[in-house]
This record gives sequence, C-alpha cells and structure tokens, in this order.
Amino acid sequence: MVCPRCIKVVREELEKLGVKIKSIILGEVEVEQPKDELPLEKISKILGDNGFELIEDSKAKIIEKIKNEIISAIQQYEVIDLEKTNFSKLLNDTINKDYNYLSSLFSKTEGITIEHFIILQKIEKTKEFIKYGELTLSEIAYRLGYSSVQHLSRQFKSTTGMTASEFKESHANLRKSIDSIKSK
Repeated sequence: MVCPRCIKVVREELEKLGVKIKSIILGEVEVEQPKDELPLEKISKILGDNGFELIEDSKAKIIEKIKNEIISAIQQYEVIDLEKTNFSKLLNDTINKDYNYLSSLFSKTEGITIEHFIILQKIEKTKEFIKYGELTLSEIAYRLGYSSVQHLSRQFKSTTGMTASEFKESHANLRKSIDSIKSK
C-alpha cells in the first residue's frame, strides 16, 4: 500500500471479511484477531485482486517497510525537507535495524541499491511534476532535495534516456506506478 487510497481499499476489503482492524498504515495492517483465526487464503485473494499481496516472510516485510518509508518521504515532500533527509538514518530509526543490514538485504532481494531506488522514486516524482506543468525544473530540483538543477537533469537523462524537455514534449504517459519501480 503506497497511498491513502490504497489504505482505504484495504480497510474496506478486510472489513467486508469481518477482520477487526486495530491500525492501518502504509504497507501494514494490525488486526485484533489472532493470526490463526484469520481467513488468510481469502485475505490473500482479495488483496491480490486489488493489486496487493499478503507478506508473511520477515525479510520481505523489512523490504516492504524500506520501500514504504522511501516512497512516503518522497511523495510527502512538503512535510520532509528532502535536501536534509538522511535516508539511512530515517530507515535505521523507523525500522530499528542497522542500515548496513538493510542495505545488504535490499540489494540482494531487489537487485538494486537503496540509493538507486531513492533516485528512481525521485525521478518518478519529477515526471509527475513535469506532467502537471506547475513548477520549473529548478523548483522541482529544490523540492526534491537536489543540490542543483544540473544534478537533477543529469540523473533524469541517465535514468529515463531523455531530457526533461523531451519528456515534457512527449505525449505518451511514460510514468510508472510508484510501487512498481525496480530499475531501468
């Protein structure tokens, strides 16, 4: 789950099954019932039908938490000053695991580094801003914590294969859903 709409869908679907929800946040649901009383097969099917999955493996849960923390920080850029955001500290503090362990686990599982995942998420947010057409590239660079518009431009070109201007002029929807971003 990577957005408020996703949370709403999951909440509604679980409540239809009679699941009593204690709390629900991005990527995580805490329920009142013991695990052995939950209709896990039905939950898994309903989540799958809505584009989600039930994750029970502890390492997979950690990977999902890493992704959700990064996505939340970048999507809610007004709340967090991305230029000053130390993602390694953020992940260490929120997941309560050593960053070296998180980084190694993420790289082995996803095939890219956490740093590269952050770049890919920022580039997708850049595409969103460009499509809206309300901000200049300099303003986008500032909002996403880039040291300069040139730095953003270089990363955009190396990631997408086109300049920001070329992307803006293309009429194709070349954006990806934020939860499906893996690598080039």
